[in-house]
Amino acid sequence: MDISKILINKEISIRDAIEKLDKSTKRIALIMEDNKLVGVVTDGDIRRWILKNGDLSYKVELIMNHSPIVLTPTNIHHANEIMMNKHIEAIPIVDENKEVVDIVFWNDLYHKKFNYTNINNIAVVIMAGGKGTRLKPYTTIIPKGLLPIGDIPIVERIINKFLEYNFNDYYLTINYKKEIVKAYFNEAGPYNISFIEESKPLGTAGSLSLLRDTLKNCFFVTNCDILVNTNYSKVVEYHKKHNYKITVVVALKDYIIPYGVFKLNESGKIDSLMEKPKYEFLVNIGMYLLEPEVLKYIPENTYFDMTELITRSIEEGESVGVYPVSDNDWLDMGEFKSMENMVEKLNI
Repeated sequence: MDISKILINKEISIRDAIEKLDKSTKRIALIMEDNKLVGVVTDGDIRRWILKNGDLSYKVELIMNHSPIVLTPTNIHHANEIMMNKHIEAIPIVDENKEVVDIVFWNDLYHKKFNYTNINNIAVVIMAGGKGTRLKPYTTIIPKGLLPIGDIPIVERIINKFLEYNFNDYYLTINYKKEIVKAYFNEAGPYNISFIEESKPLGTAGSLSLLRDTLKNCFFVTNCDILVNTNYSKVVEYHKKHNYKITVVVALKDYIIPYGVFKLNESGKIDSLMEKPKYEFLVNIGMYLLEPEVLKYIPENTYFDMTELITRSIEEGESVGVYPVSDNDWLDMGEFKSMENMVEKLNI
């Protein structure tokens, strides 16, 4: 690859580093000073900073790894062993002057995704029972989950994304036009899918009550109108490490106020003016990792949303956390404009 795409100066802001990572899609940036490697920053470093409520305007050198693992061209053959042992997906290759000459990526070596933890017996539940009212008139004929993104339905794209990390056990909750969904996947191929049929709409969490006696390990839940480009095994590792009962996958979303914003002092006079300020928020995108114990909080045969389950779990003293991804890693097709953006970002 063109290494220059992942080289950054240590003086740039964390916010600018995030943009660099998004553009390169490599989840790592090499920090340079006088053409020498002085550190690296990964999406994991940025995630930890976000979870500390860190200011994204600070310099990236504050969060970079000052002693990254590197190899030289003569010992590059150790790359696979080191990546396996250290759970890293990339190693810079430097010469005797610490100038970067190359970088080795796990994906390039093995042409498969790196799994951070054992994902055996972890199911994926896809909520595909909704009417998709925001996408009418298309959903008058086709259920939302089968709307094509390019030439592949969105639900099938979700499944294929999880398959890249060797998740093999899928549940589709269905209601609206359920026979069409079942017919499609009966013909689609060798997917290990079980259908959970709602007798009436049960919201974004209600149908999970139908799996209370089935799911024995932690499991993913995802809406059927989103794609999240992240390493799902890493989410599992993070969830288990923190002993969360629910981990909410969230996106770092930028909002720019298109006006000058005044801050007033106690007497009502202008204290300062910010011109078109930018704010970042962690927003719920519709993907979760749950422990089966929280299913006891879902009433049977009752409309119940995931936000209600999260609130109830917190009220009951359960440990609930978030796993941030960048806004660029979240693709949404909930509305026509979002659907067009998804197609554009996937280059299809």
